[in-house]
Amino acid sequence: MNHTERPMPDRDGPRDECGVFGVYAPGRDPARLAYFALYALQHRGQESAGIASCDEGGHITTLRETGLVSQVFDEQKLHALDGDMAIGHVRYSTTGGGSWENSQPVWRDDGRELALAHNGNLTNAVELYNELRDRGIEFRGTSDSEIIAALLSIEEARPIENAVAAVMPRLRGAYSTVVMTKRAVVAFRDPHGVRPLSLGKLGGRFCVASESCAFDIIGAELMREVGPGELVALTEDGLETRQIMPTDRPAHCVFEHIYFSRPDSRLEGRVLQEVRGRMGEILAREAPADADLVISVPDSGNPAANGYARASGLAKDDGLIKNRYVARTFIQPGQELRKHGLRMKFNPLPEIVSGKRVVVVDDSIVRGNTTRQIIGMLRDAGAEEVHLRISAPPIRNPCHYGVDMSSREEMIAHDRTVDEIAAELGADSLAYLSLDGVYEAVGTPRKVHCDACFTGDYPLGDDGEGNGKFALEELPVGQGAR
Repeated sequence: MNHTERPMPDRDGPRDECGVFGVYAPGRDPARLAYFALYALQHRGQESAGIASCDEGGHITTLRETGLVSQVFDEQKLHALDGDMAIGHVRYSTTGGGSWENSQPVWRDDGRELALAHNGNLTNAVELYNELRDRGIEFRGTSDSEIIAALLSIEEARPIENAVAAVMPRLRGAYSTVVMTKRAVVAFRDPHGVRPLSLGKLGGRFCVASESCAFDIIGAELMREVGPGELVALTEDGLETRQIMPTDRPAHCVFEHIYFSRPDSRLEGRVLQEVRGRMGEILAREAPADADLVISVPDSGNPAANGYARASGLAKDDGLIKNRYVARTFIQPGQELRKHGLRMKFNPLPEIVSGKRVVVVDDSIVRGNTTRQIIGMLRDAGAEEVHLRISAPPIRNPCHYGVDMSSREEMIAHDRTVDEIAAELGADSLAYLSLDGVYEAVGTPRKVHCDACFTGDYPLGDDGEGNGKFALEELPVGQGAR
């Protein structure tokens, strides 16, 4: 698939980024543990999935393919991934297109054999890419993850922990990364800690994952989050940790709390189902509605809708039913079915909403196409009034730290007031949660987060322009990584 061909979108929100996992667990079938961990992280990326394992002889086997985790792997493939350790990845492309070449884990052997999985986005990817090309390094894909892998593979410092320590200061942007060699799984996180990364304990061994929900499924225990600028090494000797870079300004992505992470994951000490419910309660306090019924846009709006109903005293029901078996599809519906397009995903219930003044709660709006259609479907189903409540501030700026959020011009909140957005969507009223309300719910201060998508304040020292998603594919012919 080239980057001009995009699958039918399954929601109007920001695209999930990626999920990573790593485990050192001799005798515990690490590849199978990786499979189930990736299954729990599937919400973070549905374009491709992969697992790399290392056998006792030190040989790294990597299996990666486009598709969902359950489509990519079967028993036969897992049996081929033998060894004492494994890393895994689920991907939605943020730099580079969704082709097989850009699936992960990335395998390299430019002096050191390794496999690598990465969640984030390097803002200096083009600069590093050109430097490596000038040194004669070839690339198979167009993702910044392969750049990190190449830098580590050619780094002369030994062992891999020292190589990571040497390479990290050269990387700019967001990276929560796991790398595997024949003796270790090493995880490291950028000094701002933009993308999440957690450390878990599995019996007497250890594992790392983008979210703690991956630990729950394999019976591991959440120990703590990997710190910004920290390296953790999982080896035969157990766990080693090193602070590689100082943390001057933590910038944890606040959108992980609002939408990206699973509601059963724990982040900054709190389970997100509770945090999102609190967002709904605060939203009801800030923006009450004279209405009869609260409904959510499932599943992302469920916790906030519960909170809104609790705080407002309004009844809550399921006015929109979601088909949970709709994966991302490349099949276009055809002219006859096009007018029913969104019903593939959502179906309104006239018996619930007809004649009612309805509060519709969702976590975010980016382009507004899906929201507009949902409001239209609710009106067709007989809703008397539709009051839209969003448990986040308006998204007005793109993210260059590992999330695909469209350009400013595509965002419905770009250069529009809230009343203008409501009119554009066909809602009787619209209100967003304030930024103060977000941090009240999260329970940690704004100064340790990134909220650039709302405020335009990019905390990593850049101006927010960053590298575009296809920056490496748009280099001049002959220079691009093909």
